[in-house]
Amino acid sequence: MDLLITILILLVSILLNIPVALALIFSSAYYVFMSNIPNGIIVQQMVEGSVSFTLLAILFFITTGNLMNYTGITTRILNFAQIITRHTIGKLAKVNVLLSTIMGGLSGSNIADAAMNSKILVPRMEEEGYDKGFATALTAATSLITPILPPGVGLILYGFVGNVSIGDLFMAGVLPGLVLAFLMMVLSHFISKRRNFEVENKQPMAKPKEALIALRPALLAILLPVIIIGGIRLGAFGPSEAGVVAVLYALFLGLIVYREMKLPKLAHALFESAQSAATIMLIIAGGSAFGWVLTVEQVPQQLTEFVSSYVNNPFMFFIVALIFLLFAGMFLEGNVLIMILTPLFMPMLDTFGVDPVHFGIFFVFTVSIGTLTPPVGTILFTTSSITGVYIEKLIKEMLPFYVLLIIAALLLAFIPAISLWLPNIL
Repeated sequence: MDLLITILILLVSILLNIPVALALIFSSAYYVFMSNIPNGIIVQQMVEGSVSFTLLAILFFITTGNLMNYTGITTRILNFAQIITRHTIGKLAKVNVLLSTIMGGLSGSNIADAAMNSKILVPRMEEEGYDKGFATALTAATSLITPILPPGVGLILYGFVGNVSIGDLFMAGVLPGLVLAFLMMVLSHFISKRRNFEVENKQPMAKPKEALIALRPALLAILLPVIIIGGIRLGAFGPSEAGVVAVLYALFLGLIVYREMKLPKLAHALFESAQSAATIMLIIAGGSAFGWVLTVEQVPQQLTEFVSSYVNNPFMFFIVALIFLLFAGMFLEGNVLIMILTPLFMPMLDTFGVDPVHFGIFFVFTVSIGTLTPPVGTILFTTSSITGVYIEKLIKEMLPFYVLLIIAALLLAFIPAISLWLPNIL
């Protein structure tokens, strides 16, 4: 009964727009108080769950992304993307996909990616004849490439909570991210062709030398994910040390190579990083306390037994997980779901023989789809507010992308090689 009321308090708090981190703490505190457990245990669980060397990676990678936004790298990558796509139909739509893919590997934040492209690319696409609703929908959809690319915050959280190698998760996310980018390119091409977006104004295909010249200014920044994955795989450093390397590398590019990182920009980037990291760390602390409550009540074991009695193979497990995660993602932010649900899913992975790295990529991607669906839909509402497109119109334009994202989730679920190929060969 106490557990049921605890969960009810959590849900009601969220419905009342109380910050999720506080809702997790309040509901956990109620359970401790009603169960005659020493009150200090709630603080102990919050501290133990959030004081970890591994979690420093989140702060450092968030800082790296914010620093990169102030180095002028976006303009250089945008120029490169425009040159290599200029001969194609719907070239700016493809530029949108490329920019999200490359910047996703630098920032690890899908909300930051969506906000940036909404400000930079949507007005430019509208000038070239694109429907603003489609441009906004594409921008929102392409931001979902970011969470599964290294150094995605969701991957770090899943690895930390589930005791899964973060280095393996980083490598496992590369190919799925590229596959998703390719699918987005194909879909945007056909929509652009059908709706006559940039069909006539094609230019000659860029020569290799011209493409290389455009690539040169952005190359050092694009190499960052390679440095991170390579360093972790070679044993030169762990995820947290990789975050430090990434911050130093971003400072090197901004202060010495590009020389666009001025002191006010640096201060602003650090302030934004502190805000974002503090929010995530509070969610981790609250999620750790709530996870402890679920563990005390043996919810993971009971849930595994319940699911096993109705689901008897990995295929059905992934179908049930997909439906559940899509539904849960409509109401809770992705990082919160990762903190709460990872301990519940881990015993099931052993039962059904599912690789935790494979499931991690599927899990992080699927909960991210919730950022595009009402009633919470953080990215849906962020892009709508920036571009001024009504939610009703935006959801209508999102329909083909919803279908594509579900297809992508199914591919990740039922073709493990997409996630496991790179970790297995390196």
